[in-house]
Amino acid sequence: MNVAIAILAKAPIPGLSKTRLIPCLGAEGAAGLQRWLLQRTVGTAMNAGLGPVTLWCAPDTTHPEFMRLAGRAGITLRRQTNGDLGERMLQALRESPGAQGTLLIGTDCPTLKPSHLQAAACGLEAHPAVFIPAEDGGYVLAGMRDAHPEPFSDIEWSTERVMAQTRQRLAAIGWRWQEFESLWDVDREEDLERLQHAFPECRELCVLQSNRRAGAEQVGSGLYED
Repeated sequence: MNVAIAILAKAPIPGLSKTRLIPCLGAEGAAGLQRWLLQRTVGTAMNAGLGPVTLWCAPDTTHPEFMRLAGRAGITLRRQTNGDLGERMLQALRESPGAQGTLLIGTDCPTLKPSHLQAAACGLEAHPAVFIPAEDGGYVLAGMRDAHPEPFSDIEWSTERVMAQTRQRLAAIGWRWQEFESLWDVDREEDLERLQHAFPECRELCVLQSNRRAGAEQVGSGLYED
């Protein structure tokens, strides 16, 4: 089986990554979480043993963590294009080489396992597209044998309507697709407690930053006001 895996990833730069979690983790803590998620996702992709893995990097490919992962894991680094999320996803699907299709994932879902990727790859044998929905209404994986722009057009990204609207776009072009059981990702403050229970190695980071946040609030700090 030769199914490529494309990973969309932000560099673990304070202030750039996991911005919705900065108010509760701090900029450094959010970047640390992004680094952990990035490393875990690349490991999951490599352990699936499906095909070439490409890391689509933002803002570019030069961050030391990207370069370290490329050197250690033998993955290809590519810079994400400008444009909205749909355009960047379409580019990654089109330009990541896979003779039997491509699976596109982000780095926000720590519960994604090699077995999920393997099942999705098998799904592409019978369907032009496969998806793993996210519990919040989006999706954590999109796979296609041949990339098509319609499923990524006029989608209200970062809302609970993403998967529902994607289903409408797929139906409009007459595609059959396979969906797997939903998984959860780490986007909001309430996800952090779940993360700590599932992955105890993350507890120290989250607790440490939460304590710092509490101390900052006691002295009236407004570092992360918009």
